[in-house]
Amino acid sequence: MPNIQDIFNAIATDGFSSSTLQLIDKYTNDIQNGTTNFYRFTIPEHAGLCTAGSALIGASIVASYARASLTASRDASGSKGGPNSWEIDELQEQLIEEWAKAARLWVEDSDKILTSTFGPMIAQGAEAKVYYREGDTSVVKERASIYSTTQKALDAIVLHNCLFPETAMHVVSFTRDADRLLRIILTQPYVRCLRLATKEEIDELAFSKGFRDNWSGQGVNYISERIALEDMHPANVFIDEISTFPICIDCIVKFVKEPALCL
Repeated sequence: MPNIQDIFNAIATDGFSSSTLQLIDKYTNDIQNGTTNFYRFTIPEHAGLCTAGSALIGASIVASYARASLTASRDASGSKGGPNSWEIDELQEQLIEEWAKAARLWVEDSDKILTSTFGPMIAQGAEAKVYYREGDTSVVKERASIYSTTQKALDAIVLHNCLFPETAMHVVSFTRDADRLLRIILTQPYVRCLRLATKEEIDELAFSKGFRDNWSGQGVNYISERIALEDMHPANVFIDEISTFPICIDCIVKFVKEPALCL
């Protein structure tokens, strides 16, 4: 059974060779089968990790290697302080692209492919392009990172799935847009909106998940001992037409303190 250090060593020695890809796949399968745990997440969070799919797990492994290798290189050189977020993000993007291409999880000309496969683009914002064909049970999103590193963008999907399993995101591939920004392609259940949630309903939803208001009742940001939950405004939280319960389709979610490296 491979461990995370075996994979890090393989990437450092052989890059994304067929043998390295096999190690990553085996480790991913072990995570999904419940025979091993990925060090970044608690046991409850692993449900969100597995729901996010093998593509996200593989990318998280590669992103963790990028951060670990930069940190080890900085330590070996005797430099003070760890690598900057931009340095980590740059290497994570580079290596995830290399891995995704080797693993056949990379999409070129994604706008054309997504439109022909999943239907027309129905919404576009700073965070995502959304594609949907009437009658389908899921939307497809081409999601850009609004986080300081790609690893944190991947973590956000895992944590969203853990907190809001009814709108879980499943990563299928990766691409770059016309501006050369790395984007994550994922599916998410299509939910019909009865109406926008009120502030009181959003409060109740966040409190039921173990969060407290982080802005003295005046904002849309919440916090727990481990996770920060932000941008919980009515455009991201609405009342589901079928269940009539508040449902979160998207928000900013991140660790209060990033998990320690596994070296």
